[in-house]
Amino acid sequence: MEAYTQERITTAGILCKDNRYFVAKREDKGSIGGLWEFPGGKNRWGEKEEETLKREFQEELKLDIEVGILLHTHDFVNKGTLYHQKAYMVTCTNAKEPTLSVHTTYRWVNKEELQSLQFAPSDQRIIATLLKSK
Repeated sequence: MEAYTQERITTAGILCKDNRYFVAKREDKGSIGGLWEFPGGKNRWGEKEEETLKREFQEELKLDIEVGILLHTHDFVNKGTLYHQKAYMVTCTNAKEPTLSVHTTYRWVNKEELQSLQFAPSDQRIIATLLKSK
C-alpha cells in the first residue's frame, strides 16, 4: 500500500437543468488551468461535504445551491495527496447569471457535448458516470 502525505475530500456539484449540465472553464493557471470542470472544491477541516459545495458555489459563482444525492465517488492521487472525489447533484436556489471569479466562461451542455470539451482528469470519471445514467 502506497503512503500518501495527506488525504483530502474534494467535491463537485452537478447542476442540471432541462437535460443540460452546467460546466465552467478554469482560468489559465494552476494544475487544471484552462480545463472545464463541474464546479466545487476542496473540503475544509471539519466541514461537511454539502457545506463545501455551498461555499464553493457561492465563492466562485455567487450562486446559492441545495445539495442532493451523491452521484459519483472515486479516488485519485495528485502531488502525493490522496483525494476522495465526491460528486453530488445540486439545484440552484437563486435564478441568476453566475458571477465568475476563477473561471473564464461557462456553458450549459448536453451529455454528448460533455465529451467534446477538455475536462480536468478527475471530472472525466464523473462524465463516464453521467453517460451511463438515463
